[in-house]
Amino acid sequence: MRRHPLAMDAVLALGVLVAMVLGSFVEPSGIHGRPTFGTRTPDLPSLTLMLIGATALVFRRRRPKAVLAATCAVSLVELFAGPPRAPVPMCAVVALYTVAASTDRPTTWRVGLLTMTGLTAVAMLVGPLPWYAQENLGIFAWTGMAAAAGDAVRSRRAFVDAIRERAERAERTREEEARRRVAEERLRIARDLHDVVAHHIALVNVQAGVAAHVMDKRPDQAKEALAHVREASRSALNELRATVGLLRQSGDPEAPTEPAPGLGVLDELVDTFRHAGLPVEVARDCTDAPLPASVDLAAYRVIQEALTNVRKHAGPDARAEVSVVRVGRTVEITVLDGGTTDTVVPVPAPAPEPGGGHGLLGMRERATALGGTCTAGPRFGGGWRVHAILPLETAGEER
Repeated sequence: MRRHPLAMDAVLALGVLVAMVLGSFVEPSGIHGRPTFGTRTPDLPSLTLMLIGATALVFRRRRPKAVLAATCAVSLVELFAGPPRAPVPMCAVVALYTVAASTDRPTTWRVGLLTMTGLTAVAMLVGPLPWYAQENLGIFAWTGMAAAAGDAVRSRRAFVDAIRERAERAERTREEEARRRVAEERLRIARDLHDVVAHHIALVNVQAGVAAHVMDKRPDQAKEALAHVREASRSALNELRATVGLLRQSGDPEAPTEPAPGLGVLDELVDTFRHAGLPVEVARDCTDAPLPASVDLAAYRVIQEALTNVRKHAGPDARAEVSVVRVGRTVEITVLDGGTTDTVVPVPAPAPEPGGGHGLLGMRERATALGGTCTAGPRFGGGWRVHAILPLETAGEER
């Protein structure tokens, strides 16, 4: 029936017509003042008015106000007529309910009061019955109940629609939040993979080149370089396994449980670069208080990426300096290199090749995600400088 509202209204109109016809055979003040059935019969004009009013109700959803006007018109004609009076205003009651259920409350009040007072006043003042007759009071009562019922139904529908809209909006918000978190997690894993691969593969490339260069003349040094290659590749595999293990589900085979790297293993990181031929000096403050996990990992990755760029771009005679200092509620990481030292004109380390590395972008993203900053640029006098400031108190973590 909801798919065919016109058919539903037609059935309703037929029911109203049957009720009006049956009601026209009832005498409200029959024998001993009690209602009696069959003591009176409707005349042809009344039947015609009842048929017109019921037919108008078929279109009550499409033109509710027009239908109300039409049903009120036939009701007024019936009220002006002499006895016996037929219950034609019943169709106006249904039409008034439809108007109240499909419009706003101010319109319901205006239209309802006009209908109630108009029909009741005509019935009391013009009709053949006394003004206090129960038929006249019944018109006032039924029209008032119709307006109140229609307004209640409209309010109920608006309340249900508002709840449904809030539920749909909350569902959309949850989906958007889930997509945002997935994107952030993918970006974080991409940064980790880039840092691990760029660092270790750069070291492997350097040590492999050294081994190939001294293989014939200095086999001992070649063996040492190959040992460093093996160690760097093992470290790369371990870190890749730990990073990819984050993607495992609860039912997957057991993932690696090694902690994420941090400044606690900074010496081991620096040693790998020293073995690759890059002199690195480290300066740290004497504070041994642990850093928040996210800050510790970000500091480690910034130093790792900066030293990797020094080894790749700063020239064969470059030297690097690493400084980790706590300043108030922040930790400052500085990585300096001297660039190419065999030239008179200072030559800063070149930026990553177009379409290639994302190391500088990854360092900035790590710092920004923690509420800090990271800058990188040429130094005065040659070389390159990376400077990161990371707050010790980040969202979701306490010192």
